[in-house]
Amino acid sequence: MPVPGCDAAPATGLQTLKRRADFLAAARARRQPMAGFLLQARRRAPGEDGEGIRVGFTASKKIGNAVARNRAKRRLRALAREILPGSGHAGWDYVLVARPGATVERDFAALREDLERALAAIHAPRAPRR
Repeated sequence: MPVPGCDAAPATGLQTLKRRADFLAAARARRQPMAGFLLQARRRAPGEDGEGIRVGFTASKKIGNAVARNRAKRRLRALAREILPGSGHAGWDYVLVARPGATVERDFAALREDLERALAAIHAPRAPRR
């Protein structure tokens, strides 16, 4: 039963990456730089832990002090909750890496477009390597 005056976030089906090994694996996989952030993505191997879409967020000290880093991560979390359930692929891990200045200062609508374009580029068919 909902609590009056409390806006509970809807269930999105997103799981949060917590282990360093998962972040490192995503860093070695596909990456798509955008103006507002860097998107790293990888398809999990069959039988690997986790279901659905998993997402992680990174903001280094280059972003600024703790207040600026937390604001950048809050914006990236809001972006992921809005876009990934509809445009992300199940069985994939995504890491959104904040960019100095851009993640905090960029218009949210522009960040939204960045993520949609980045996901389309990550999931576009690739030519075979020689």
